[in-house]
Amino acid sequence: MSSPKNKTIATWLALLGGPLGLHRFYLRGLGDLWGWLYPLPTALGLYGVERVQQLGQDDHLSWVLIPLLGVSIAASALAAIVYGLRSPEKWNAAFDATAEAPAGSTNWLTVIGVAAALLLGTGVLMASLAFSFQRYFEYQIEEARKISQ
Repeated sequence: MSSPKNKTIATWLALLGGPLGLHRFYLRGLGDLWGWLYPLPTALGLYGVERVQQLGQDDHLSWVLIPLLGVSIAASALAAIVYGLRSPEKWNAAFDATAEAPAGSTNWLTVIGVAAALLLGTGVLMASLAFSFQRYFEYQIEEARKISQ
């Protein structure tokens, strides 16, 4: 039987190490397939950032890859919010076989983690969307100029 999992620890792991799947490994163990899939979009997004630094902003592949990093961070922030806001009863039913209230209880560190996740997740998601749409519309303008000439 697995040991009880603390909601505050899971919230902070999702916030700080979520793009690497650390919260999934904490809650479900190293055999969790989704935990192993979390680093893929993160790595691809970081590769997109590296391509922009080396090739400039006109690199079309980086336009696709960079938002993957943003989505990965935003998804991890969403997981932190969901973990932090889950009721103690539901938390204990899912992750605490002994049904002890302290593992699923909410404290100020949990609330701060949820607030930080909300701030980080929305900021990163909006930045990713803004980058993607800006690059897309600049590309459309350039293509329209080529056609009109």
